[in-house]
Amino acid sequence: MPRTSDDDWDLASSVGATATMVAAGRALATKDPRGLIDDPFAESLVRAVGVDFFTKMMDGELDLEQIENVSPARLQAMIDGMAVRTKYFDDYFINATDAGVRQAVILASGLDSRAYRLPWPAGTVVFELDQPQVIGFKTTTLAGIGAQPTAVRRTLGIDLRGDWPSALQTAGLDPTAPTAWLAEGLLIYLPPDAQDRLFDNITALSCPGSTIATEFVPGIVDFDTDRARELSSSFRDHGVDIDMASLVYSGERNHVVSYLRDKGWDVDGVSRAELFERTGLTLPTPEDDDPLGEIIFISGGLTS
Repeated sequence: MPRTSDDDWDLASSVGATATMVAAGRALATKDPRGLIDDPFAESLVRAVGVDFFTKMMDGELDLEQIENVSPARLQAMIDGMAVRTKYFDDYFINATDAGVRQAVILASGLDSRAYRLPWPAGTVVFELDQPQVIGFKTTTLAGIGAQPTAVRRTLGIDLRGDWPSALQTAGLDPTAPTAWLAEGLLIYLPPDAQDRLFDNITALSCPGSTIATEFVPGIVDFDTDRARELSSSFRDHGVDIDMASLVYSGERNHVVSYLRDKGWDVDGVSRAELFERTGLTLPTPEDDDPLGEIIFISGGLTS
């Protein structure tokens, strides 16, 4: 079903199902003996969502020969891609707090468990924003397994299409103190004007010393909807409500690096290919890769 300006979802449908898929990727990357990341909560969260396909994927019970478009190579490409992405943003937060930042904001946090698993310095406040049912599910599930946040965790059940900047300040964000912002896996699900508005709002709430991290997908401009629909058909055939062709907003949009630099942020981008090379992983072949293609991971700080 195509996106609308007021659509809603849970963790088993639409955009929410992609958050569960991402968490399943983190769970599998955590099991990988190469040890690039450690997310001890991802598996429990995915199991609690209860999508059979993702549970079997984590357990190695999928007969990949019987599933069209989900070859072992493609599954490994997804796991490796999630490992380098997660490590990049984990390192970003660690570096930001090492530099003295003591408040962090995770936008569209989904099943992100960084508030529970990263080594936050004492007194750090982590704000998580997402749909109310997503926030509630994660909080309840992690409490049920005895997980405790490693920072002061403040949650906001709010749609990013609403007045989240006001809600964030009401929840205690101090715009006069540096903030570490994260918008991971979010921008392709925003229309171009909403992407700009997101960064405008972040900039308005930030002071010098604040940091930001996100990613940009150049392929979103000429997104291959036919290939995306073909690749995601195997998920739908097995009860997973994901059709990337109808979930993302394609077409022309501002390049994130240029836009943020114009707003006073000193940011740089690194390609996914370079991150694969840094970690010694093999870059997926085109036939096993994501239809969005290359990804540019971006981070930096506000200087003015």
